[in-house]
Amino acid sequence: MGRRSGVLEFAVLGLLHDAPMHGYELRKRLNVLLGSFRAFSYGTLYPCLKSLVAQGFLVEDNPDVEYVPATALNGKRSKIVYRLSPEGKQRFEELLADSGPDAWEDEHFGVHFAFFGQTDRAVRMRVLEGRRSRLEERLERMRNSLARARERFDDYTVELQRHGLESVEREVRWLNELIETERANRTGRTGPATGGNTTAVPPKTSDGRGQEDGSVDPPGPPYDRPGRSAQER
Repeated sequence: MGRRSGVLEFAVLGLLHDAPMHGYELRKRLNVLLGSFRAFSYGTLYPCLKSLVAQGFLVEDNPDVEYVPATALNGKRSKIVYRLSPEGKQRFEELLADSGPDAWEDEHFGVHFAFFGQTDRAVRMRVLEGRRSRLEERLERMRNSLARARERFDDYTVELQRHGLESVEREVRWLNELIETERANRTGRTGPATGGNTTAVPPKTSDGRGQEDGSVDPPGPPYDRPGRSAQER
């Protein structure tokens, strides 16, 4: 399964873990969770839902009730309500527990962060520290690239690269605060500026995704990363 489809599978299972819903409502929730820049069409969502049903992760209810979405201009769609099967709940738990390199990447980190409220503390720490490590590697490459760009490109190109560098540096600082908060909570101490609240939205990275400092997304991740808590399991 490709990275994008894997992100969508994780997000769908996570949202349906909270409550069953029909496709139109699920699509609206996904757009909030993952951000409007990733607005999913029915053409993207419904093949994913059908695949999850075929794999036994989802169950369809009420397939014969007609439903017309408010934005539909023509035709009708069946109001099929999707809910997790026991196998789907187990699959979601497996995805929650994944703290490997894929969870650190731009495509997956935001969705993992969105469901941190349901994630074990040790897994949260591994994902946060892995993400920070990955961005620190990226920072080193970007700094080397910026040093070369000053000699080869005009001022505007250099400024654009510097802006990207500062965005990644900002996310690393944000991750440092979250990691310190997790450690402080584990030892019973008061956390830093985040106050132990990991519902913060990841700041914008070099590719322009995420949120700028001081802005807040609706509940749920961001970004490439869908934002979305720190409640203990």
